[in-house]
Amino acid sequence: MASCKKIYITTPIYYVNDVAHIGHAYTTIIADAVARFSKLMGYETFLLTGTDEHGQKIEESAKKRNRTPKEYADEISKTFKDLWDDFGIEYDHFIRTTDEYHKEGVKKAFEKMYENGDIYKGSYKGNYCVSCESFFTDTQLIDEIACPDCGKETKEIEEESYFFRLSKYEKPLLDFYKENPEFILPTSKRNEVIAFVENGLKDLSISRTSFDWGVKLPDSLGEPDHVMYVWLDALLNYVTALETEERMDFWPAKLHIVGKDILRFHAIYWPAFLMSLDLPLPHHISAHGWWTRDGQKMSKSIGNVVKPREVVDAYGIDSFRYFLLREVPFGQDGDFSEKALINRINGDLGNSLGNLLNRLIGMSDKYFGSEFEGELGNFEEKLKEVDSKIGNLENYIFKMQLHRYLEDIWEILAIGNRAIQESEPWAKIKTNPDEVRSLLIFISNLLSRVAVLISPIMPKSSIEMAKALQLEISPDAYKNIFEIRNSFKIVKIPALFPRVDKPKMQKVEEKPKPKELKLDGVITIDKFFETKIKIGEVLEVEAVPKSKKLYKLQVDLGEERPRQIVAGIREFYSEDELTHSQVCVVANLKPAKLMGLVSEGMVLAGKDESGLSLIRPEKRKKVGTPVS
Repeated sequence: MASCKKIYITTPIYYVNDVAHIGHAYTTIIADAVARFSKLMGYETFLLTGTDEHGQKIEESAKKRNRTPKEYADEISKTFKDLWDDFGIEYDHFIRTTDEYHKEGVKKAFEKMYENGDIYKGSYKGNYCVSCESFFTDTQLIDEIACPDCGKETKEIEEESYFFRLSKYEKPLLDFYKENPEFILPTSKRNEVIAFVENGLKDLSISRTSFDWGVKLPDSLGEPDHVMYVWLDALLNYVTALETEERMDFWPAKLHIVGKDILRFHAIYWPAFLMSLDLPLPHHISAHGWWTRDGQKMSKSIGNVVKPREVVDAYGIDSFRYFLLREVPFGQDGDFSEKALINRINGDLGNSLGNLLNRLIGMSDKYFGSEFEGELGNFEEKLKEVDSKIGNLENYIFKMQLHRYLEDIWEILAIGNRAIQESEPWAKIKTNPDEVRSLLIFISNLLSRVAVLISPIMPKSSIEMAKALQLEISPDAYKNIFEIRNSFKIVKIPALFPRVDKPKMQKVEEKPKPKELKLDGVITIDKFFETKIKIGEVLEVEAVPKSKKLYKLQVDLGEERPRQIVAGIREFYSEDELTHSQVCVVANLKPAKLMGLVSEGMVLAGKDESGLSLIRPEKRKKVGTPVS
C-alpha cells in the first residue's frame, strides 16, 4: 500500500447510450469495495463515478427518440445515478460531461496542450465507427468495412481536424511501462498494450466537424464548427472532477478501474494526455473482463441481458456483490447464472458464514443466556492461525485480487466451523463448560474479525453481524483487529442468508437454436479464394461435331486472346442466345481435353429438374472483372 494518506479511485464514466447492465454494476461495485476498504484503513478516500454524454452516437440516439441530446442524456444519466444510490454505492462525486465546470476544464486542457505544441490542425480521412467513437485503418477493418471492436459498419469520412501528437509520446510511454510494471493490472494485459505501442503510434484526430453534440474548442482558436473528440473530453473528467472542488491533492489517481474494451484509451491515450499537461500519471489502470449469461454472450435480441436491479430485488445487494467479486478472478471473463448465484448463497453465505453466526447465537443463548466471558484456553493457537491469514489480506485489495481476499476469509470461517465440530460443545457443556466458553470466545473473536473484513464487500451484512457481536465497524476496529475480547453479550438477529430453494428471477425464454446444418466437404474461405472466377463475353459459338451436348466457345476474359472453352450447354441454349452474352468463368483451371478439343476454363451453371441455367452477372460488367 502506498504511503500517501489520500486515495483517489475512479470508475469509467458510463456512456449514456443505454441503461446500466451487469458490466457497469461489476465495475462500480469493485470500485466501491476498494474505496470502502481504503476508508477502513483510515485513508482519506475519494471515489468518482459519472456519465459520458457527448458524441455522435448520443446525438443520433436522441434524434431517433425525438429528444434533444441534453434531454436524452439527462434521462439516462439519472438512471445510472439512481441505481448506484439504491445500491448504496458510496461515491464522493458523480460527474457528468455536460457539467459546465467540466467543459471549461476540458477547454483549458486543450489550450495548454495546444500551447505546448502537442496539438496542430490538419485534415483526416478514415473509417469511423460511430458506436465505438473511433477511427480504424483499412487493414484493421473486417471485410473492408466492419469495425474490428464491435463488428458494426464503419463510415468513411474526410474532414478538417485538429490532431494530438500521440506519436511524440511513443518512447516516453514505453519507458514508463518498463519503469512501472504494475501500472496495468492484471499484468497479463500489460503485454497487449506494449505490443500496440511498439507497433507504432499515429497522431490522434481530436476534433470533429461532422456533428455538433460535444465540447466546443476554446474561443481563442476561432473554430466554432469543431467539437472535441469524445475520448479527450471523457478522459479529462478524472482531473476536472478534482479541480472544481480544489481537490487536486488527491491526484494522481491510485486506481482507474475500467473494462478491458476501453483499456487502450486509458493505458495509452490518457497517459499521453497527462504527459502533455505535465501532470503525474495514475498508479494503476485495472482492466476487468466481460460477463456472459449461462455461457452465452448477452444480447438484447436474445433477451438474456442481466439487469442488476432485477438480481438485487430478488436476492439482495450483498449476495450480488459477493457473487460478482468471488465468482471470477479480476481480469478474466465471468459467467452469470442464477444457479451459480443460488449455489453461492446457499453454500458460501448460508452454510459457511450464516451458519457459523447462527450456531454462535444459538449456543450462547442456550448455554449461557447469551452472555459469557473467559479465556481462549486451548483455542489460542487456532486464533493465531486465523490472525496469520488476516495479515496477508491487505495485499490482495490494491492488486485487484478480491477473489483471493474472499477465499482466504472463507478459509477463516472454515476454521471456525471445524472447531465446533471437533470440540462437540453439545457433549461437553455439562462436563466441561469452561471449554465451551473458550470455544465461544474463539468463535466470537473470529466472527468479529470477519465482520470488519467483509464490510467493504457486504456492508449491510457486516452491520448486522456487528449488531449481533456488539461491535462497531470503523477504522479503529480495523486498526485493532487483532485485539482479543474476553467477554461478549450476543444479540439475536434474523438469519443473514436464508436458504434459497428455487429461482426467484423471471426465467429467460430460450429461443430455439437453429438446426445445425450438415455440411459436406467444408473448406475455409482462403481455400475458396484460390478459385479465380471472372466475367467474360462469348464472342463465338460453334457446335462440336459428333456431340449433342457440347459447344466450343471463344470467350473474352480481357486477356491477350480469347479462351477456348468446351461447355455441355447445347441442349439448353442456341448459338444466337449465347453470342455476345456474358458468363462467369472459372479462370484458373488446368486446361483439359474434351472430344479432342482443348478447354481452357469452365462456365458456371446451375441445373435442376427444370433444366440448366448459366450463372450470369445481373448487369453487364467489364470483361475480366473478378467475382468475389
